[in-house]
Amino acid sequence: MKLLLRLVAILLALVVVLALGGLGYLFLALPRVGAAQDVRVEVTPERVARGKYLANHVAFCTVCHSQRDWTKFSAPIPPGNEGNGGMVWGRTEGLPGEFKPGNLTPAGLKDWTDGEIIRAMTEGVSRDGTPLFPLMPYIEYGSMSSEDVLAIVAYLRSLPAVSSPDEEPFTRELDFPVNLIVRTLPKPATPTRVDPSDKVRYGHYLVKIGSCEACHSQREGGTIVAASRLAGGAELLVPNGATVRSSNITPDPATGIGAWSEEQFIARFKLYENASAEALALPDPRQNTHMPWMNAAGMTREDLAAIYAYLRTVPPVVQKVQTFEGATATGVTR
Repeated sequence: MKLLLRLVAILLALVVVLALGGLGYLFLALPRVGAAQDVRVEVTPERVARGKYLANHVAFCTVCHSQRDWTKFSAPIPPGNEGNGGMVWGRTEGLPGEFKPGNLTPAGLKDWTDGEIIRAMTEGVSRDGTPLFPLMPYIEYGSMSSEDVLAIVAYLRSLPAVSSPDEEPFTRELDFPVNLIVRTLPKPATPTRVDPSDKVRYGHYLVKIGSCEACHSQREGGTIVAASRLAGGAELLVPNGATVRSSNITPDPATGIGAWSEEQFIARFKLYENASAEALALPDPRQNTHMPWMNAAGMTREDLAAIYAYLRTVPPVVQKVQTFEGATATGVTR
């Protein structure tokens, strides 16, 4: 009996040692990215202009990191709110915790070095070494060209400082065991430079840094289902509690955008470029969307054409999507 108890005690001790060793590895060895670069971004008018374009119209940094007006269609950002901190995402939306994209103006980034901003953007590690939850699309931004990253930093530095209740750029509260798993996700950035003249490859680049897959694909256990890639159907809640589903943007002619010409695709985005208040009115507040049409409308025709060219190359998926509750199942809608 004493021998049995001794063996049990030894086994328990081994389990504890292994558990502590595993935790020690997670907290001491991970995330496996280096120190922030010792770099100071040169702020030039050209960089600020490029960064403004990317942050507002392509990578949509300001869409997540700003308060939006949900009384209007597609929740445009009221002027002056750019980068002042976004809405809280949490368990109500099916996420493992609570997350708030914070203040990206100099009021929030005043203590951050340029290198720390770059590391957070492209490698998923905050200023204090804490890993970011991939609601912040650092995995996608990790493939952004070095010059585009520098341009976004230059633009953020140029914004007026806007105070907000939460000045920190990133805040989060993660549930177990995701708080441990998230430490394994950050990885060194792999910058990609693509020549815009290579239309399909450049379109892929824009789709990636625009995180199109994140919204236009269904997930299981937090991972995109390969068969549903870009086929829509992902459910998102809008702040009034209504559900909206993302559209199928694969080239299926019946349920996706396969029957659309390049000009029709571009026109769909440009519809909201100079939208009036009437165009943004919400006759039915249940039929709103997270798709930032006002921001996306600011993309150049050339970039939209590149995105269209790339989307024509992805496998078509037959999937009808009912965008809004009570609406008819169709392809791409409002």
